[in-house]
Amino acid sequence: MPIKVAVIGAGSIGFTRALMKDTLSVPEFADAVFQFHDINAQNLDMITQLAKRDIKANKIPAKVLATTNRRQALEGADFVLNTTRIGGLEAFQMDVDIPLKYGVDQCVGDTLCIGGIMYGQRNIPQILAFCKDIREVAAPDCLFLNYANPNAMNTWAANQYGGVPTLGLCHGVQGGHWQICEVIQLLINGSKKPEDKGFKRVTAKDVDIICAGINHQTWYVQVQYQGADWTGRLLEGFQKHPYYSKTEKVRIDMLKRFGYYTTESNGHVSEYVAWYRKRPAELQQWIDLGNWIDGETGGYLRVCTEGRNWFETDFPNWLKGKPEVFSPETRGHEHASYIMEGLKTGRTYRGHFNMVNDGCITNLPDDAIVEVPAYVDRNGISVPQVGDLPLGCAAICSASISVQRLAVEAAVHGDVDLLKQAVLMDPLTSAVCTPPEISQMVDEMLVAQAKWLPQYKALVPAAKARFAAEVKLGTRSTEGAARLHTKTVAEMKQNAEEARKNAAAGDKAMAKRKEGTAKALKKGAAKS
Repeated sequence: MPIKVAVIGAGSIGFTRALMKDTLSVPEFADAVFQFHDINAQNLDMITQLAKRDIKANKIPAKVLATTNRRQALEGADFVLNTTRIGGLEAFQMDVDIPLKYGVDQCVGDTLCIGGIMYGQRNIPQILAFCKDIREVAAPDCLFLNYANPNAMNTWAANQYGGVPTLGLCHGVQGGHWQICEVIQLLINGSKKPEDKGFKRVTAKDVDIICAGINHQTWYVQVQYQGADWTGRLLEGFQKHPYYSKTEKVRIDMLKRFGYYTTESNGHVSEYVAWYRKRPAELQQWIDLGNWIDGETGGYLRVCTEGRNWFETDFPNWLKGKPEVFSPETRGHEHASYIMEGLKTGRTYRGHFNMVNDGCITNLPDDAIVEVPAYVDRNGISVPQVGDLPLGCAAICSASISVQRLAVEAAVHGDVDLLKQAVLMDPLTSAVCTPPEISQMVDEMLVAQAKWLPQYKALVPAAKARFAAEVKLGTRSTEGAARLHTKTVAEMKQNAEEARKNAAAGDKAMAKRKEGTAKALKKGAAKS
């Protein structure tokens, strides 16, 4: 029987088609049935048209079905992929802009900090609703693969309260792995240029890594190349790199102080800890504005807004464009298709997944969601024991885990006190705000986002009354310390090819990062 893959939130601009392409690049899955679901019928229809065109061009028997009825989409599903953004860009805008009034400047705001915590409050009720439907109508051994942020919180809620086996998936480990390969290549070649005789290229196949931690705060605790551990030389390499030395200043500083490189981007990492974004006047020294992911205020909100507006405008041209090619050579690096392939065909896959700790990292709590190495084959998912994280890395993760646990419990039970405690414990928010400011900010966000927070329905009137009665503390009028202009469609039309590429990319930053790295290396080689 062909596998059935349901995608919740399938109206995402590029990610859905990329996941489908990866899956249909596996020969055994050529007859797979994809069931797309989204509450936005217009986006769902556009993505479905493109997906059907791609399948037809590749001449395979796979099918794509689309529905706005979630239970219909999940019925009989072997795998369920979640790519939803509950509240859409409207709520996302609030996650960024309301905290700015209180002095909290975020680059993304979808994992930790006040934005990530509120995002979790919106997501988790729906995660539990998804799980209920999966239990009732999906295949008995259905696996829930969560790509949606806040990844750890969503995966925590699904496993502890949803009653469905769930893995959280993220490409942060792969992205940092590629960076490390470039750094090692730089160190072993010295002043040699790629065209010089004896120049050695270093790829991900050459460098073996072990990563462990929590999503977006995972650490490369072992980096082996040609039988030697290169962990101790990474700082030298990143400081010498012509591109990363400018764009990864936060990650390099943390590597310098804690001894290990972390997976997530400069902008993301800067909002998970207390040290880099708390003083607006000093923020610029830690970030780079060449790419949103390097620290721009509200950067991800900007590129998502531009991408959505461009896609809706430019869709007829997308249909005229070249279809995707399904092949091993064009297959991407997202974990989902490899996990499905391992479970169904028996081919072993090693990746890094987010799952319940249960003793894997011995100095982090057992109930936490950790990101660790695992192996997949026909026998299931096998997780080797990592042991202790380095103490400093474990301390950073432990602080975030406390925030996540409080936020999950608040979201599940609709508990405003726990929600405020989660925000009080958040490293960056607490570095910027006083307890009264945090309390008022949470009330303001509860009122503003009430329509996406069913668990707080009975408590929103009291939050509204408190907010109305108090002297206003969120009085800053600012766009942020590093905010860039969101382009209009007319402005994007001046460079339509770039706009189309950004909107199509499953990971917009990755495409631009690779392009920027290539330019920097070429420039560096020309100077040398």
